[in-house]
Amino acid sequence: MTRYLPGILAMAAIVVASNILVQFVIGDWLTWGAFTYPFAFLVTDVMNRVYGAGSARRVVFAGFIVGVVCSLIAAGFDKSTLRIAIGSGTAFLCAQLLDVKLFDLLRERRWWVAPLVSTLVGSAVDTALFFGIAFSAALPVDANTGWANEAVPLLGHGPVTALWVSLAVADWMVKLGLALLALVPFRMIIRNLLRFHPET
Repeated sequence: MTRYLPGILAMAAIVVASNILVQFVIGDWLTWGAFTYPFAFLVTDVMNRVYGAGSARRVVFAGFIVGVVCSLIAAGFDKSTLRIAIGSGTAFLCAQLLDVKLFDLLRERRWWVAPLVSTLVGSAVDTALFFGIAFSAALPVDANTGWANEAVPLLGHGPVTALWVSLAVADWMVKLGLALLALVPFRMIIRNLLRFHPET
């Protein structure tokens, strides 16, 4: 279990940082959390490549527990923001477990295929689930989430839609960019770690 500890600590640090940084806005459509959370996929993929899917799932579940606790603390156990906490936890768990599965299915392809495809698909699912559960008018809207349904042009210039859709699109675009950039540290980390675990 100790060999998974760096992955668990890294995942916990990313989740905690993202829960804090999501409170700080950049421009009209993003928060700083959008730039830290995608690295959770990097941690999952590194653990998957070096130790296998089972180990990656353990790291995901550890991150999920940390994420739920952080979300509940941030929400102050307030029922009115429970929907956001549920969206965050559901999105994290579903997206990360999907990432693990896809990575495992693609692990024999060229080195970049598994991390890129699994992260892109996982990121799309994460974004859709979080914003859909947390803010969509399809679910009951309260005082803490009603603002997200204000009708505005998409990203300030497109067709008029709910504000949360612009937030989701901007968030997903950041995840796409970071998925590509993360291939560099993924390759470097894997090369170093596989020196000590050549059997993987």
